[in-house]
Amino acid sequence: MERTEIKRVRIDYAPRKQFLPFHNRKERWAVAVAHRRCGKTVACVNDLIKRALTEGKSDGQYAYICPFLTQAKSVAWLYLLRFSENVRVKANASELWIELVTGARIRLFGADNAEALRGMYLDGIVLDEYADMKPRVWGEVIRPLLADRQGWAVFIGTPKGKNNFWDVYDSAQQSPNWHVTTLRASETNLLPASELDDAKSMMSEDQYLQEFECSFEAAILGAYYGKEMRIAEQEGRISSVPYDRNALVHTAWDLGYTDDTSIVFFQVIGGEIHIIDHFAGSGLAMDDYISVVKSKGYRYGKHWLPHDARAKTLASGGKSIQEMAQKELGIANVRIVPDLSLQDGIQAVRALFPKLWMDAKKCKEYSLLESLRQYQREWDDDKKRYRDRPRHDWTSHGADSVRYMAIAWREEYKAPEVPKPKWWHEQTLNEIFDERPTKRHTRI
Repeated sequence: MERTEIKRVRIDYAPRKQFLPFHNRKERWAVAVAHRRCGKTVACVNDLIKRALTEGKSDGQYAYICPFLTQAKSVAWLYLLRFSENVRVKANASELWIELVTGARIRLFGADNAEALRGMYLDGIVLDEYADMKPRVWGEVIRPLLADRQGWAVFIGTPKGKNNFWDVYDSAQQSPNWHVTTLRASETNLLPASELDDAKSMMSEDQYLQEFECSFEAAILGAYYGKEMRIAEQEGRISSVPYDRNALVHTAWDLGYTDDTSIVFFQVIGGEIHIIDHFAGSGLAMDDYISVVKSKGYRYGKHWLPHDARAKTLASGGKSIQEMAQKELGIANVRIVPDLSLQDGIQAVRALFPKLWMDAKKCKEYSLLESLRQYQREWDDDKKRYRDRPRHDWTSHGADSVRYMAIAWREEYKAPEVPKPKWWHEQTLNEIFDERPTKRHTRI
């Protein structure tokens, strides 16, 4: 009988004491809300390596996922190579995976192409900057991959308002099945007080509270509709908004040719806009989206498509999306949204917000509410300021479908404003004199 040789290997990682409870956790699920530059990425990469080595899973598969694949590569790849050096047998730089001496593999992924994970199984995963990911990636793609092997997951990041990351953090604090780590800069002492004072002097209060004090209450930086969404919630306009069978349902579409398509279903009732439903999908044909619309059973009015729906494509047999929609939904019912500038459309949404009601359940299912909360300006690293255009990410599609809806409302459904009569006490003497009836006097 052969004897198994046991070899001790030292990994060049000394955990900070703030992360020891995290490394020693027994819970299957974990969430870590941590300030910038506290070492959470290094800690999680090493946690992955340790568990891949010690859990004893046959053909173990582990993953580290960021909002974008390029981000995962720049944030975690060098750490993964460095700390696995003494226990690694293979590394593939093009596919971003390593194989350890146990046969387990750790691979980097981007949530922007979460479909690449389908068909795999996972024994453990770290989701970094989870606040920037599509909320449905976890439920639709990742969670099922952990089922048959009872894999574990860690959610880490810095707050960006009360979004999907907040939902995880909030529910985790109330569950014994979760390990929760909260690391605020004022409490960890990982950064010098002088550095924090300097950062505080150069950042807005919201920026500092969000990045260093892990505040979920701070406003999302650069968000277009953050204030409007907060007011809508405070006024109870994000609640149950049922379908009114006495009113027509209209739709507004944002068409994603390589990514998501978003469709909002809205009614115009008493001068208000009610978004009663929402659907989003990726990789589906136009016929599939039309089938979804038909299956809802609503009594439809107009279907508003973006201006690029006029383009004819070879993939659709030389027909435009507009023509395909007209065939199935009725020529008179399909309209093209006026081609206004992006900024005009954003202003139209802001003007609409005080009249806007959204169904909390149906607008959450495909992340429309989160899209509106997190839709934000693009940051210019060179000029250190926000650009006058939005960042294109997973939030764009839901926000764009609402933008098209707002333009359609302004052009078609908005009641004309009736000028208020001026009472005498609101007029100046010159205005009263100008409006005074005059008589022609003729000499006799």
